[in-house]
Amino acid sequence: MFHWLEKNPFFFAVGVFLVIAFAGLVEILPNFAEASRPVAGLRPYTVLELAGKEVYKKDNCIACHSQLIRPFKAETDRYGQYSLSGEYAYDRPFLWGSKRTGPDLHRVGNYRTTEWHENHMWDPTSVVPGSIMPAYKHQFTNIADIATAYAEAVTVKNAFHTPYGDDIQPGKKAFEAYKPKVLAEAKKIAAQMKNKDVKDAVAAGKIPEVVALIAYLNSLGTSRYDAKSK
Repeated sequence: MFHWLEKNPFFFAVGVFLVIAFAGLVEILPNFAEASRPVAGLRPYTVLELAGKEVYKKDNCIACHSQLIRPFKAETDRYGQYSLSGEYAYDRPFLWGSKRTGPDLHRVGNYRTTEWHENHMWDPTSVVPGSIMPAYKHQFTNIADIATAYAEAVTVKNAFHTPYGDDIQPGKKAFEAYKPKVLAEAKKIAAQMKNKDVKDAVAAGKIPEVVALIAYLNSLGTSRYDAKSK
Protein backbone atom coordinates (compact mmCIF):
# COMPACT_ATOMS: atom_id res chain seq x y z
CA MET A 1 0.00 0.00 0.00
CA PHE A 2 2.76 2.43 0.92
CA HIS A 3 4.54 1.69 -2.38
CA TRP A 4 1.29 2.51 -4.18
CA LEU A 5 1.02 5.84 -2.35
CA GLU A 6 4.61 6.70 -3.22
CA LYS A 7 3.80 6.19 -6.89
CA ASN A 8 0.68 8.41 -6.69
CA PRO A 9 1.75 11.90 -5.51
CA PHE A 10 -1.81 13.24 -5.36
CA PHE A 11 -3.11 10.54 -3.02
CA PHE A 12 0.12 10.64 -1.05
CA ALA A 13 -0.37 14.39 -0.48
CA VAL A 14 -4.00 13.82 0.55
CA GLY A 15 -2.92 11.11 3.00
CA VAL A 16 -0.25 13.34 4.53
CA PHE A 17 -2.77 16.17 4.85
CA LEU A 18 -5.31 13.94 6.60
CA VAL A 19 -2.72 12.60 9.04
CA ILE A 20 -1.48 16.10 9.90
CA ALA A 21 -5.02 17.45 10.14
CA PHE A 22 -6.07 14.66 12.51
CA ALA A 23 -2.99 15.15 14.67
CA GLY A 24 -3.63 18.87 14.76
CA LEU A 25 -7.21 18.38 15.90
CA VAL A 26 -6.10 15.99 18.64
CA GLU A 27 -3.63 18.60 19.85
CA ILE A 28 -5.71 21.77 19.42
CA LEU A 29 -9.29 20.88 20.35
CA PRO A 30 -8.66 19.92 24.01
CA ASN A 31 -6.70 23.15 24.56
CA PHE A 32 -9.38 25.18 22.81
CA ALA A 33 -12.11 23.66 24.97
CA GLU A 34 -10.10 24.35 28.11
CA ALA A 35 -9.41 27.96 27.12
CA SER A 36 -13.10 28.63 26.48
CA ARG A 37 -14.11 27.65 30.02
CA PRO A 38 -14.53 30.44 32.59
CA VAL A 39 -11.21 31.55 34.05
CA ALA A 40 -10.69 30.73 37.71
CA GLY A 41 -12.79 32.88 40.02
CA LEU A 42 -14.86 34.57 37.29
CA ARG A 43 -18.40 35.37 38.37
CA PRO A 44 -21.42 36.13 36.16
CA TYR A 45 -22.70 39.70 35.80
CA THR A 46 -25.09 40.83 38.50
CA VAL A 47 -28.59 41.82 37.44
CA LEU A 48 -27.66 45.50 37.81
CA GLU A 49 -24.56 44.98 35.66
CA LEU A 50 -26.67 43.20 33.04
CA ALA A 51 -28.98 46.22 32.98
CA GLY A 52 -25.92 48.42 32.52
CA LYS A 53 -24.71 46.22 29.69
CA GLU A 54 -28.04 46.81 27.95
CA VAL A 55 -27.54 50.57 28.32
CA TYR A 56 -24.05 50.13 26.86
CA LYS A 57 -25.56 48.38 23.83
CA LYS A 58 -28.56 50.72 23.52
CA ASP A 59 -26.39 53.84 23.45
CA ASN A 60 -24.04 52.12 20.98
CA CYS A 61 -20.86 52.42 23.04
CA ILE A 62 -19.47 49.54 20.98
CA ALA A 63 -19.31 51.88 17.97
CA CYS A 64 -16.31 53.66 19.51
CA HIS A 65 -14.94 51.28 22.16
CA SER A 66 -13.60 47.75 21.97
CA GLN A 67 -13.44 45.19 24.75
CA LEU A 68 -10.60 43.05 23.47
CA ILE A 69 -6.96 43.64 24.41
CA ARG A 70 -4.67 41.94 21.91
CA PRO A 71 -1.38 40.31 22.98
CA PHE A 72 0.85 43.12 21.71
CA LYS A 73 3.16 45.15 23.93
CA ALA A 74 1.67 48.46 22.79
CA GLU A 75 -1.75 47.25 23.98
CA THR A 76 -0.75 45.57 27.22
CA ASP A 77 1.35 48.60 28.22
CA ARG A 78 -1.70 50.82 27.82
CA TYR A 79 -4.64 48.62 28.80
CA GLY A 80 -3.21 45.84 30.96
CA GLN A 81 -3.06 42.07 30.53
CA TYR A 82 -4.30 40.84 27.17
CA SER A 83 -7.78 39.37 27.08
CA LEU A 84 -8.34 35.65 27.65
CA SER A 85 -11.14 33.73 25.93
CA GLY A 86 -12.33 32.34 29.27
CA GLU A 87 -13.05 35.87 30.49
CA TYR A 88 -15.97 36.05 28.05
CA ALA A 89 -17.57 32.80 29.16
CA TYR A 90 -20.62 34.61 30.57
CA ASP A 91 -20.87 37.27 27.84
CA ARG A 92 -23.87 36.89 25.55
CA PRO A 93 -23.33 38.59 23.19
CA PHE A 94 -19.62 39.40 23.15
CA LEU A 95 -18.93 43.13 22.91
CA TRP A 96 -15.43 42.86 21.46
CA GLY A 97 -15.92 45.64 18.94
CA SER A 98 -13.46 46.57 16.22
CA LYS A 99 -13.34 50.37 16.40
CA ARG A 100 -11.30 52.47 18.80
CA THR A 101 -12.35 56.05 18.46
CA GLY A 102 -12.12 55.82 22.24
CA PRO A 103 -9.91 53.48 24.32
CA ASP A 104 -10.46 49.79 24.95
CA LEU A 105 -12.67 49.20 27.99
CA HIS A 106 -12.06 45.55 28.83
CA ARG A 107 -10.21 46.44 32.04
CA VAL A 108 -11.60 49.93 32.65
CA GLY A 109 -12.91 48.86 36.06
CA ASN A 110 -9.31 48.46 37.23
CA TYR A 111 -8.39 52.12 36.86
CA ARG A 112 -11.52 54.31 36.65
CA THR A 113 -13.81 55.20 39.54
CA THR A 114 -17.55 55.74 39.87
CA GLU A 115 -16.99 59.48 40.25
CA TRP A 116 -14.85 59.56 37.09
CA HIS A 117 -17.55 57.77 35.07
CA GLU A 118 -20.23 60.09 36.44
CA ASN A 119 -18.31 63.17 35.32
CA HIS A 120 -17.41 61.56 32.01
CA MET A 121 -20.97 60.63 31.09
CA TRP A 122 -22.28 64.07 32.08
CA ASP A 123 -19.55 66.09 30.39
CA PRO A 124 -16.74 64.11 28.73
CA THR A 125 -14.49 67.13 28.22
CA SER A 126 -14.46 67.80 31.98
CA VAL A 127 -12.19 64.78 32.46
CA VAL A 128 -10.78 64.29 28.97
CA PRO A 129 -10.01 67.70 27.42
CA GLY A 130 -10.64 67.70 23.71
CA SER A 131 -12.81 64.56 23.84
CA ILE A 132 -15.21 64.11 20.92
CA MET A 133 -17.47 61.80 22.91
CA PRO A 134 -21.00 63.22 23.28
CA ALA A 135 -22.57 63.81 26.69
CA TYR A 136 -25.07 61.20 27.86
CA LYS A 137 -27.13 63.33 30.24
CA HIS A 138 -30.29 61.40 29.40
CA GLN A 139 -28.85 58.46 31.34
CA PHE A 140 -29.21 60.48 34.53
CA THR A 141 -33.01 60.65 34.13
CA ASN A 142 -33.88 57.54 32.11
CA ILE A 143 -34.70 54.55 34.33
CA ALA A 144 -32.86 51.28 33.75
CA ASP A 145 -34.87 48.23 32.71
CA ILE A 146 -34.17 45.94 35.64
CA ALA A 147 -37.01 43.54 34.82
CA THR A 148 -35.50 42.66 31.44
CA ALA A 149 -32.05 42.26 32.98
CA TYR A 150 -33.49 39.88 35.58
CA ALA A 151 -35.25 37.91 32.84
CA GLU A 152 -31.91 37.62 31.02
CA ALA A 153 -30.27 36.25 34.16
CA VAL A 154 -33.05 33.66 34.47
CA THR A 155 -32.67 32.72 30.80
CA VAL A 156 -28.89 32.23 30.80
CA LYS A 157 -29.08 30.37 34.10
CA ASN A 158 -31.54 27.84 32.71
CA ALA A 159 -30.31 27.68 29.12
CA PHE A 160 -26.55 27.89 29.63
CA HIS A 161 -26.18 26.79 33.27
CA THR A 162 -24.72 30.16 34.27
CA PRO A 163 -23.99 29.83 38.00
CA TYR A 164 -26.55 32.17 39.51
CA GLY A 165 -27.96 31.43 42.95
CA ASP A 166 -31.25 29.80 43.80
CA ASP A 167 -32.81 33.24 44.32
CA ILE A 168 -32.76 33.80 40.54
CA GLN A 169 -36.00 32.11 39.51
CA PRO A 170 -38.62 32.73 36.82
CA GLY A 171 -41.78 34.60 37.61
CA LYS A 172 -42.90 38.04 38.76
CA LYS A 173 -43.02 37.02 42.41
CA ALA A 174 -39.39 35.89 42.33
CA PHE A 175 -38.39 39.13 40.59
CA GLU A 176 -40.14 41.28 43.21
CA ALA A 177 -38.37 39.32 45.96
CA TYR A 178 -35.00 39.87 44.24
CA LYS A 179 -35.37 43.61 43.56
CA PRO A 180 -34.10 44.72 47.00
CA LYS A 181 -30.71 43.13 46.19
CA VAL A 182 -30.47 45.11 42.96
CA LEU A 183 -31.47 48.29 44.74
CA ALA A 184 -28.90 47.69 47.48
CA GLU A 185 -26.18 47.38 44.83
CA ALA A 186 -27.43 50.55 43.13
CA LYS A 187 -27.34 52.45 46.43
CA LYS A 188 -23.63 51.65 46.81
CA ILE A 189 -22.98 53.15 43.38
CA ALA A 190 -25.18 56.21 44.02
CA ALA A 191 -23.45 56.84 47.35
CA GLN A 192 -20.23 57.51 45.43
CA MET A 193 -21.94 59.94 43.04
CA LYS A 194 -22.58 63.68 43.36
CA ASN A 195 -25.73 64.09 41.27
CA LYS A 196 -28.60 64.79 43.65
CA ASP A 197 -31.32 63.71 41.23
CA VAL A 198 -29.65 60.33 40.88
CA LYS A 199 -29.35 59.94 44.63
CA ASP A 200 -33.00 60.90 45.12
CA ALA A 201 -34.16 58.49 42.42
CA VAL A 202 -32.31 55.55 43.95
CA ALA A 203 -33.57 56.48 47.41
CA ALA A 204 -37.08 56.33 45.94
CA GLY A 205 -36.46 52.86 44.56
CA LYS A 206 -35.74 53.83 40.95
CA ILE A 207 -32.41 53.14 39.25
CA PRO A 208 -31.24 55.62 36.58
CA GLU A 209 -29.46 54.17 33.57
CA VAL A 210 -26.18 55.84 34.52
CA VAL A 211 -26.06 53.88 37.79
CA ALA A 212 -26.53 50.58 35.95
CA LEU A 213 -23.97 51.56 33.30
CA ILE A 214 -21.38 52.50 35.92
CA ALA A 215 -21.98 49.19 37.70
CA TYR A 216 -21.28 47.42 34.40
CA LEU A 217 -18.16 49.49 33.63
CA ASN A 218 -16.83 48.94 37.15
CA SER A 219 -17.15 45.19 36.60
CA LEU A 220 -14.88 45.23 33.54
CA GLY A 221 -11.66 44.08 35.15
CA THR A 222 -10.62 42.27 38.29
CA SER A 223 -13.81 43.19 40.17
CA ARG A 224 -15.49 40.18 38.53
CA TYR A 225 -12.95 37.79 40.09
CA ASP A 226 -13.10 36.27 43.54
CA ALA A 227 -10.48 37.78 45.84
CA LYS A 228 -8.66 34.42 46.11
CA SER A 229 -8.14 34.27 42.34
CA LYS A 230 -6.74 37.78 41.88
